[in-house]
Amino acid sequence: MQYTRPVPVSALLVGLLTLSIGSAALAQAPATAPQPSWGIWAPKELRFTYMGFTSHYSCDGLRDKMRAILLQLGARPDLKLREVPCAGGAGRPTEFPGVTVNMNVLTPFDPASSNATATPVPAHWKTVVISTDMDPLREAGDCELIEQVKSRVLPLFHARAVDYRSTCIPNQLQVGGTLLKADVLIADEPGTPPPGAQAPAPPPGTAPAPR
Repeated sequence: MQYTRPVPVSALLVGLLTLSIGSAALAQAPATAPQPSWGIWAPKELRFTYMGFTSHYSCDGLRDKMRAILLQLGARPDLKLREVPCAGGAGRPTEFPGVTVNMNVLTPFDPASSNATATPVPAHWKTVVISTDMDPLREAGDCELIEQVKSRVLPLFHARAVDYRSTCIPNQLQVGGTLLKADVLIADEPGTPPPGAQAPAPPPGTAPAPR
């Protein structure tokens, strides 16, 4: 007859307690911190003229919307926007408002190909959903503007995982009908690493630039 030695109750309790503690530790373990990134500021120029049927903007109104969009995409805050001469006066909607833009945007730092004189800055990837207005109904009227931003402005930035969906129909407002989302390279705030990440060390032979 085969005989199995009984396991003491105390040993079973210790085993169960150890397994429980281990499972809790795994459940509470923090997610893997995002890898630090570095970027190089690159100058970009843009002449943008809006053409649409649903919404009409004044030149200064378009300028303000474009500034907000460019900052969301990671343009450096010292960007310059100038209104293109148009028929409407200040605050008056016009048929083809436009702006010219001079700005700096981040591109990933590559020590093998970047200009040797360029100074990298610490950066991180951020998922951005472009928003043009706090009011959902007014934002629905910007669907044609978002469509033109996706085709003419977004390519100036280093973006990935672009998600664009639109049911934009001229002269019809559809709340939530348009979405433009992308991962873009954003400069870190000075002295503030992104959540869950440590401030990255400078690449070999370089030093962070002031921002």
